[in-house]
Amino acid sequence: MEKRVLVVDDEKIIVKGIRFSLEQDDMIVDVAYDGEEALGYVHSNSYDIILLDIMLPKIDGFEVCRQIREFSDVPIIMLTAKGEDMDKILGLEYGADDYITKPFNILEVKARIKAILRRTDHKGKKEERKFIENGDMRLDCEGRRVYIEGKEISLTAKEFEVLELLIQNPNKVYSRENLLHLVWGGDYPGDVRTVDVHIRRLREKIEKNPGQPRYVHTKWGVGYYYLNE
Repeated sequence: MEKRVLVVDDEKIIVKGIRFSLEQDDMIVDVAYDGEEALGYVHSNSYDIILLDIMLPKIDGFEVCRQIREFSDVPIIMLTAKGEDMDKILGLEYGADDYITKPFNILEVKARIKAILRRTDHKGKKEERKFIENGDMRLDCEGRRVYIEGKEISLTAKEFEVLELLIQNPNKVYSRENLLHLVWGGDYPGDVRTVDVHIRRLREKIEKNPGQPRYVHTKWGVGYYYLNE
């Protein structure tokens, strides 16, 4: 089945190059040149992956990413001309799955896209338990939804995957390196701070008191685990 990609960047030469290259791989490519236009596309269409520049007219890439995450877990790769670690981490905090720093090689872009699509396709083909319940938390693995005391909690794709892995293996402690490998994949270029950012954001959403978590705990010096109830 053809994959559909949205490329969002105000530099038309870059967009043209990415579009041409992806279409050579039989992908359907839509393009947007500002954040407002990008959100319109995402509300009207279904995409397999989005390439999203940070510096955009009208609405910047961080805000576009944040708004998309309110209703969709489509994989997002942020494109940034800035190399500072904080920008990369901030992009991931807003719910992005990966980032690429400009200038980039189109072969690197295609490799990252294919790696993410392989992971999402593989996850879709796995035979998972339809529901996982532990205490008052319930995961719908097929629908990728989380409920606590019957109330749905909105999570990003990676937040859900981290929680799903931990709750499937309660009381098992995973190191940050192990979580990074299992959830983001061995070819992911980021470091373990990505895991810390996602655990913090996950706790902010599922814990009544993130400072004293009930579900996702830290074993200091070792890693993270889900406390079996």
